Amino acid sequence: MPIYIVNYEHPNADGWQKHVMPHVEWLKDRLKDGSLLVSGPFKEGPVKSALLIMSAPSEALLREIIASDPFSTEGLIENMTIQEWDPIFGALNQNSSMPGQMQPD
Repeated sequence: MPIYIVNYEHPNADGWQKHVMPHVEWLKDRLKDGSLLVSGPFKEGPVKSALLIMSAPSEALLREIIASDPFSTEGLIENMTIQEWDPIFGALNQNSSMPGQMQPD
């Protein structure tokens, strides 16, 4: 299944504070259903932002999943980018186009 890198900002500090716990529950649910592989905020920057590594059958379906995020339903996501990614090297190799290959001996 394709892997996507999602990067977005949520600069509205008051909105972030108000909706962070529903967002955390949404993230936990995405971990359970397997659509979220890894996520976390960037530690520094002019505005709060996050990186999510997600799996979905298509980018269109991924966008539907993200649209259910409380940060999205509350209009708190800005400057979102989505790129399909092929994790050939490292811990997510099993999700790549070359599972079991290109790993250290």
